Amino acid sequence: MLRETDQKIKKAPLYIALVHHPVYNKNMDIIATSVTNLDLHDISRTARTYDVEGYLILHPHLAQQRLVSEILRYWVDGYGAEYNPDRKEALERIQILADLDEALAYIEEKEGRRPKTITTDARIYNNSVSYGEMRRKLCDEEGPWLLLFGTGFGMEKELMQSADYVLHPIWGRGDYNHLSVRSAAAIIIDRLLGESWYEI
Repeated sequence: MLRETDQKIKKAPLYIALVHHPVYNKNMDIIATSVTNLDLHDISRTARTYDVEGYLILHPHLAQQRLVSEILRYWVDGYGAEYNPDRKEALERIQILADLDEALAYIEEKEGRRPKTITTDARIYNNSVSYGEMRRKLCDEEGPWLLLFGTGFGMEKELMQSADYVLHPIWGRGDYNHLSVRSAAAIIIDRLLGESWYEI
């Protein structure tokens, strides 16, 4: 039987977004990163597993938006949907939007309320919160929520500071702190929405 908090977590309206701009490169220049096929497939499968409301791909460039549309057309409407129905079910949750403003408006239209934003980073900020604290907020506070994942070398500073909450970094056993966004997304979503079989 699920704990009461786990039952509440299952009802929390959480969306996730993968931000491709504004993000930094290794020289701390603000850039737009390219969409990768792996990010579409792997993160959408995690989103479907944890029943996330939607997976938003945020990219301002039309060429990249068209690329995502072509990939989705094959797997959702084309032969890929027949070949692998499970993959279709995961990828159906993807929406392509230009930027964070469009994402906020999209969720507000669907949910009737503007979402609170949560970001992730490998650094600590003034508004950083632990996973346990964020999980309690998902249980106790009214949503919806939008969880942002950055690409490249992290989301631009002003975007980070505009978020309602920033999750603590993920630390392993050593001092290496450079997970792929796909790995980080899976770990973070499990910590926030998975069963509370451990204390964090």
